[in-house]
Amino acid sequence: MVIESAVYIQSNTKIEALPKPVKAEYAFIGRSNVGKSSLINMLTGVKGLAKTSGKPGKTITINHFLINDQWYLVDLPGYGYARRSKSQRKHWPEMLRKYLTKRQNLIYTFILLDMRLEPQTIDLEFIQWMGEMQLPMVMVFTKSDKMGRTSVDKNLAAYKKHLLQTWEDLPPIVITSSVTGSGRNEILEIIQAENEQSADYISSIMT
Repeated sequence: MVIESAVYIQSNTKIEALPKPVKAEYAFIGRSNVGKSSLINMLTGVKGLAKTSGKPGKTITINHFLINDQWYLVDLPGYGYARRSKSQRKHWPEMLRKYLTKRQNLIYTFILLDMRLEPQTIDLEFIQWMGEMQLPMVMVFTKSDKMGRTSVDKNLAAYKKHLLQTWEDLPPIVITSSVTGSGRNEILEIIQAENEQSADYISSIMT
């Protein structure tokens, strides 16, 4: 897939105010400071499309970007960050749960995981919840350029070991780096394949 255009559409906290579900949607989510904005910018090839920050927890809204005038890339708030008010911390899980389970045109959720870290409880719990809800997902490991191949293999094996205790088959896995661009083609190929398969489905939910 060639990204010819990537346009910011809107930011919102109300599900009912999101763009009409007339195009396929692919959401990106992860623990705070996982490198989500950098990955989105790398995927689209548009520097600064998603705002990066040295302060974790910056994304607090559901952000829609229209790609090639054909599908939406959705930047979701990060989970696991406490430096917000109690009302905000309560609202985010409710908003995310409603979006992830009720958004009809959401085809895949890409869950970002820091490749440098051993399996984190909050990540494992989120992946487990997605599985229990039977929501399609892809595990995307970020920042792989910051470690050697041996360490990458070790941490990946640790994730697989944890998940295979309760999972029969693992979700697709992509190892990425926003610095080198690795994993970009794999993610875009997944999206392109799903776009081709979901065209009839998107049309059906609008009739």
